[in-house]
Amino acid sequence: MSWLSGGQQQQGPDPVQAAKVEMEMYTDLFNKIASSCFTKCAARRHRDPDITLGEMTCTDRCVSKYLETQQRVGVILQKANEAQLEQQQNMAQMQQRLG
Repeated sequence: MSWLSGGQQQQGPDPVQAAKVEMEMYTDLFNKIASSCFTKCAARRHRDPDITLGEMTCTDRCVSKYLETQQRVGVILQKANEAQLEQQQNMAQMQQRLG
C-alpha cells in the first residue's frame, strides 16, 4: 500500500499515460498524412503563395482516403484481436477440462 494514494491502488490503466499515448498516436498519424499527401499533391515548383484548386482537391481526397483506410484496417485488426482472444479463451477452457 502506498501512503501517497491513501492506501488505495489504482484500478486499470493510468489516464494520464493513456492520454499521452493517444496524443502520440494522433501526432504520428498527422505527420504521416501530411508527409504522404504533401509529396503526392503539392506542386514541385511553388509559383503562387497559395495552394491551387487542384492541390486542394488532391489533398482533400488524399486525407479522406488515408483516414478511411486507417479506419478499415482498425476494424479488421479489432476483429482479428477478438477472434484471437476467443480462441485463447476456448483453449484455456479445454485445458481446464482436461487438467
